[in-house]
Amino acid sequence: MENAALRVQLAAFQRMRKRPVLTTFDRLFWVGLSRVWRGWRSPLLYVKPDTVIRWQRERFRRFWGRLSQPQRRRRGRPTTAAEIRRLIEQMAAANPLWRAPRIHGELKMLGIAVSARNVSRILRTFRRPPTQTWKTFLHNHLGQLVSIDFFTVPTVTMKVLFVFIVLEHRRRQVLHFNVTEYPTAAWTSQQIIEAFADRDAPRYLLRDRDGIYGIRRIASLCMEEVLTAPRSPWQNPYAERLIGSIRRDCLNHFVILNARHLRRTLASYFAYYHGSRTHLGLDKQCPFPRQVSRIGRIHEIPQLGGLHHRYERVAA
Repeated sequence: MENAALRVQLAAFQRMRKRPVLTTFDRLFWVGLSRVWRGWRSPLLYVKPDTVIRWQRERFRRFWGRLSQPQRRRRGRPTTAAEIRRLIEQMAAANPLWRAPRIHGELKMLGIAVSARNVSRILRTFRRPPTQTWKTFLHNHLGQLVSIDFFTVPTVTMKVLFVFIVLEHRRRQVLHFNVTEYPTAAWTSQQIIEAFADRDAPRYLLRDRDGIYGIRRIASLCMEEVLTAPRSPWQNPYAERLIGSIRRDCLNHFVILNARHLRRTLASYFAYYHGSRTHLGLDKQCPFPRQVSRIGRIHEIPQLGGLHHRYERVAA
């Protein structure tokens, strides 16, 4: 009667849960019981008898699989070392124009024995940019590249002034700037013309996709426009860095009264920027190079009303 009561409870539990959760111990118990008891199928309610037989076959396959695994590893083509895979991915990322034969040849020159087929397979699993990066493009065209941009400055009378700058990349020189309260396409085109009135126009002009820039006037100067992606100011890094320097070094410490005051303040800052301020990108030199002096007493020269100072050696 006790066994019957237990079977009724197990049957009710089986109706409630279609797939009972069994542990490894449960499986081993039924596999071992099937080996020593012929009538093991009669009280089985959790699983089907075929499932217990399948468990035994899986144990047999896994057991012999673990024994033969070391021998299986010694057969076939050896896998590519992780260091070589990282080197191939590094070469592909740094040289987007290279394909598998070029990378394989470079590895051969380094004394690394790897087949061209393996290099092709590794490159298929590695995603790389289809063209050169912006950093490479800007570095290769520094001498023939300028960028233009706007930034805003609030005044004490709650007005907003727009500052237009033209920056030459090779020596980080500000070629032209101007201030206006109402920027228009005609005004912007005129500023571009004035920036290159007394100098040769560069080959490339880097700008964002604002419609205020006069495309026809730019084309008349035989300059090719390079447009940045929408909402991607990091693609115009030199101009953005210059604007940040202007705010940190100058405008954040001034209260601008009007357009004339802003124009005079920026002219004073750009004089300091070109002749005194050192730049990391120019090997700690200025856009207008300064002479290195090692003899004489150090003299302090205030600039921007004492906000910054220039230091020079003066003969005693």
